[in-house]
Amino acid sequence: MRVAITGATGLLGTATTQHLRQNGHTVIRLVRREPYGPDERRIDPPNRTIADPGLTDMDAVINFAGVGIADTRWTSDYKRKLRASRVATTQTIVNALADAPKCTTLLNGSAIGYYGSRGDEPLDEYSSKGTGFLADLVQDWEATADAAPEHVRVVKLRTGHVLTRTGGILGKQRLHFGLGLGGPIGDGTQVVSWIAVDDYVRAIEFLLTHDEISGPVNLTAPNPVDNTTFSKAFAAALHRPAYLPLPMFAPKLLFTAEMVDDAMLASQRALPKRLLDAGFTFEHTEVREAMRSVC
Repeated sequence: MRVAITGATGLLGTATTQHLRQNGHTVIRLVRREPYGPDERRIDPPNRTIADPGLTDMDAVINFAGVGIADTRWTSDYKRKLRASRVATTQTIVNALADAPKCTTLLNGSAIGYYGSRGDEPLDEYSSKGTGFLADLVQDWEATADAAPEHVRVVKLRTGHVLTRTGGILGKQRLHFGLGLGGPIGDGTQVVSWIAVDDYVRAIEFLLTHDEISGPVNLTAPNPVDNTTFSKAFAAALHRPAYLPLPMFAPKLLFTAEMVDDAMLASQRALPKRLLDAGFTFEHTEVREAMRSVC
């Protein structure tokens, strides 16, 4: 397949690009800067354009674009950037798809933040929307993708925490966990829905090649765990203890209470019902084994 990818230099985009190319697919990276070579093409979300030939020579497009949720303090300006970076890029892709009858698949970034913080409630793709800024952001993001032309199959990638050697939730905690200073966040009871990066990129290829699947899909492993268990598994993979809980007053001062409550302390037991029903097999189903694999 010929696949265009936005956010191809980010954590998920890089891993997906490498996996698809290794498996014989052609990947064109859609970049905001001037392209460096024939495997790159300029996308300009503020003006809603993609450089010629747009998406007309693509079979599918994967949209990973969006500034980081937990990269900095949630000021009003940054919250606007979180929304604009997702919605504007998605709208640009949707516009280009109207002139690209050959491109029949859109895998659009999304997040389990759609469900809000729901304690220990099992959440599959048929569960209702939750409350909070992230839930509203994801709803708008997905609604923009749903406006794609009728010839396009839209899959909404409701992604949990992706476990990788660097970056993501582990990358943000690796230094203090590596020093033996890690532990649960807050009281550690919030449920963490995770997926190993190897399974993530395999699931992306699976969704690309299974035309019968559309709509929301949870990209999470089958066995979410509470944050205490998650933290202990990470520390064990690094051969370190995990005894020091992270008190919440400092992150709330640094990132705002809204971000901490909506992102860091959110409890979501998101289950990959649609992937499992479609026959996808996870290689990493237990968090301790997955941590050992990626660390």
